[in-house]
Amino acid sequence: RRRDDLVAALQGEGGGWFGKGMFESGYVPEVFSAAAAMTYNAIGEVLPSDHGKVSMAMRRPMGVVTVISPWNFPTLLTARGLAFPIAAGNCVVLKPSEETPYTGGMIFAEIFEAAGVPAGVLNVVTCSRENVPAVGDMIVEHPLVKGISFTGSTPVGRVIAAKAGAHLKKCCVELGGKDALIVCDDADMDRATAAANFGSFMHQGQICMSVEKILVQETVFDEFLSRFAERASKLKVGDPTADKGHVIGPLINDKQAGKVREQIEDAVAKGARVVIGGGVDGRFVEPTILTGVTPDMKVYAEETFGPVVPVIPYRTDSEAIAIANDSEYGLSSGVITRNEARGLAIASALETGMCHINCSSVNDEPHVPFGGSKSSGVGRHGGRWSTETFTETRWVTLERGGRGFPPMF
Repeated sequence: RRRDDLVAALQGEGGGWFGKGMFESGYVPEVFSAAAAMTYNAIGEVLPSDHGKVSMAMRRPMGVVTVISPWNFPTLLTARGLAFPIAAGNCVVLKPSEETPYTGGMIFAEIFEAAGVPAGVLNVVTCSRENVPAVGDMIVEHPLVKGISFTGSTPVGRVIAAKAGAHLKKCCVELGGKDALIVCDDADMDRATAAANFGSFMHQGQICMSVEKILVQETVFDEFLSRFAERASKLKVGDPTADKGHVIGPLINDKQAGKVREQIEDAVAKGARVVIGGGVDGRFVEPTILTGVTPDMKVYAEETFGPVVPVIPYRTDSEAIAIANDSEYGLSSGVITRNEARGLAIASALETGMCHINCSSVNDEPHVPFGGSKSSGVGRHGGRWSTETFTETRWVTLERGGRGFPPMF
């Protein structure tokens, strides 16, 4: 019922395209449905016993789980963080990003209250940017908090995971990415360029699993680049609240826009060529395609989180795999090929938590194991993987076999 309110708030708070808000608001109820379904799944098992016991592995709620959510898909990623722990019987302390305190936090408080959820099940804590370190330390280190769900940047995630580890608390952290889309010489070019366009520029590239490197086999490089540039050039830049046709809205803040500008300027200064785009006007960045990008450039190694993507040629599948894996990150990936066996072979060699054959790296469903490897995180969100993370496993037995104790006792 709050869909229109949410879409307007997402645009006002996060600067997103109308279609992105519609997608996010439609996805969130699915998260709660998936979490509700988990309560009807098996949450334990009866184990064999050598001694005639009834032996059971059982799960129970942890107690209190802290959820710290990001600003890019604030409602969706908050829902993912809190729905599964609450469905499993936990209470949640939620701290949304200071950039999106309403769409990532307070709207959930309003909806939970309206739905009649008992007070104290969901607790929303907002704070200023200046108070984030103090508030974050409190809700991670407090002894009543037993688990932490965090989605955000790798530097912050490292700190949170370290603090959780110091207190021996369960932690699921989903962090940044430098995801590759590999386009093979047998790729369907319409599919390849659409996947590249969506994956690189959806929500201005402000998605953890955005395509941030496109690797194209050299025999089809020119064709791909021409058709990709043609597609991308049709994306309109502007205020998405003024015109629903503005697909590319502003970046979240001046700091992020400055970081993207710095990566473009660094690449150009070191010899990269701007195929289209390159313009930065305040927080608005044109969809930008670069060629001639080399490993010494910031845009090659650092997460961009903006609408900028290098297109890099490769000769063999093994070379594409090596370039894709040449990153501290390992979140998602995509492979475009008509040969599914070839796609699976490439996917099996990629050091990523997720891979999508004949699709973009940007993929998600509420019930799947979502997460990355290397510096992209630890643990998995979604479905039974969230339930496993945010519950405790216990072993309980009933003595029925007459097992005795040593006679001296």
